Amino acid sequence: MPLVTPADVSHLPDYAYDWALVDVETSGLVARRDRVLSIAVLTFAPDGTQTGEYTTLLDPGCDPGPVHVHGLTAERLRGAPAFEQVADRIGALLDGRVMVAHNAQFDYDFLAHEFARARLHLPVARRLCTLALNRRVEPPVAGLSLASLAAYYGVPQTRAHDALDDTRVLAGIFRSSLAEAARLGVPLPLVACPPRQDARFAPKPPKTPCAYRNPGRPAPGEPLVQGVKIAITGETAASRAELVARAVAAGLNVMSSVSRHTGVLVTNDTASGSAKARRAAAEGITVVDEPTFLKLLADVRPGTPHEAAAGRPAAVPALPAAAEPVAAVAVVAPPAAAVAEAPVRRRPAVPYAARPFGRRRVLVLGGTHEEASVVRAKVVELGGAAAINLSAGVTDVVLLAGGERDRRMARVTALGLPVHPDGWLGASPAEPAGAGTAEAETEDGAEVLPRGGVIDLPVAGQWHVAASWAQQASCEIDVVAFVLDEDEQVSCDEDFVFYGAPESPDGSVRLRCDGPTEQRVAIDLAALPPAAHRIAIAAAIDGSETFGDVGAVQITLAPGVDAPAVAQAALDAATSERTLLLAEIYRRGARWRFRAVGQGYDHGLEPLVRGYGVEVE
Repeated sequence: MPLVTPADVSHLPDYAYDWALVDVETSGLVARRDRVLSIAVLTFAPDGTQTGEYTTLLDPGCDPGPVHVHGLTAERLRGAPAFEQVADRIGALLDGRVMVAHNAQFDYDFLAHEFARARLHLPVARRLCTLALNRRVEPPVAGLSLASLAAYYGVPQTRAHDALDDTRVLAGIFRSSLAEAARLGVPLPLVACPPRQDARFAPKPPKTPCAYRNPGRPAPGEPLVQGVKIAITGETAASRAELVARAVAAGLNVMSSVSRHTGVLVTNDTASGSAKARRAAAEGITVVDEPTFLKLLADVRPGTPHEAAAGRPAAVPALPAAAEPVAAVAVVAPPAAAVAEAPVRRRPAVPYAARPFGRRRVLVLGGTHEEASVVRAKVVELGGAAAINLSAGVTDVVLLAGGERDRRMARVTALGLPVHPDGWLGASPAEPAGAGTAEAETEDGAEVLPRGGVIDLPVAGQWHVAASWAQQASCEIDVVAFVLDEDEQVSCDEDFVFYGAPESPDGSVRLRCDGPTEQRVAIDLAALPPAAHRIAIAAAIDGSETFGDVGAVQITLAPGVDAPAVAQAALDAATSERTLLLAEIYRRGARWRFRAVGQGYDHGLEPLVRGYGVEVE
């Protein structure tokens, strides 16, 4: 029996589209390297009527990968068509429809690369992720896997990891999720998809990470030391690829740009006026010609290897002198010298049910940003969780001045949610109605962290840090990540992960966009290079608006894309800031830790990027 009865939403323009539901089985997890083994596409009209269905196995021309997961052996795939043979048919089903998938960016990226290999355009203008949709709806389930949601929504599942069956299951989940979203007034997390036929999506080998720490700039005439950062510009007698290969073999770190952390620039024309040459002159960086560089390569001195199992969390980087003043937001994280002695925050010893707000998720409406921030902080102090959007998980609403004009109040009233004045926080409220009935609301739920709160990560596997916010302003927010070494610097420019370069060279850190108000960073700790000691995650506003206009940013930490969150925090102390350092995952001895940061800056993203050693073109 479905717990939520699907409703016809075709009369609601905000929820009625032509849909193409997609599932792919793949030979691995990296779209630029691995291949699609099978695909299923189901198309639906706005009223939920199925209008088409197509499924096929595909011969990838390579090892099929984890057969124990998908069951697709090389023998089963032999004789199946190659992707380019069916690309036109798949494209016709996708064209003009919103693509829907569970963890949609995964399926979308694989299709983008397959279409690029076939030299065709992927005809998807918008996509929708059912994971992101259900994160907004917040059904009372422990996790958001396809199996968990199928059980909750009453959708039968017969063959997991079969593309066609998974797509049929997805159809049932999607219908019910749409009905819940319409009931709650939750906006659909539609993601605009740019064309993906440019060279950026062609497979390319990852850069070999340098194994040595940056020793700093050598003085003129001194030998090079392993780990020094070098850059090359202009025409060279030897091929550029040969020079790079010889430098890497010698233990040097070849960068694609010049920054204040570069040690040497190699050029045969110092008067070329190239961007790299101009920056080297401005920074006082040693410049050598090609013959001199080749001589230096013959006598490179041993460097200091990166420490693979020790590290320290550090404060945010020192910014260039030209940066605007840092906003007056206190750094809640303790100074580096004190962190080693600071205890890791655990769940309170008081039984969960005994905490005043232990099973409450409270939405604050109205008031100024500062007033709402104080109320949310009080909710967390009392052991509850601060909500930033109306969802099925909200148990109470606190109404501040002007909150009655919030567009969500009509839904709050229709849902019969308790509405309280500000003074309610000082009382000892009774247990909320229905509390404890959902598995996600038990003591095993996410740890609610204050700013600066820290938890140990139990395993060094894959972790997802998601950031989401209410759509209260018209600005765009970009989430970014930095892979930093012991010196709080990137080892290469590509260790700055952002929308234009959405994964690190080895694929261990990836940026995912799940909707217009939700982005996440996937981090595979086991795959990080030895140089990686901290991953810093930040958000920046593109435009003149500030985080005071945006409101609270919620961050969650989960050990998988569809796994229950183990920690969450509402970061809302920012007012005039346009850049916000959200969180960090860092090494402490042999362990990894997660910290909710919430440090804001009045300036844009560029000074923060430069402070971490990335040259901005």
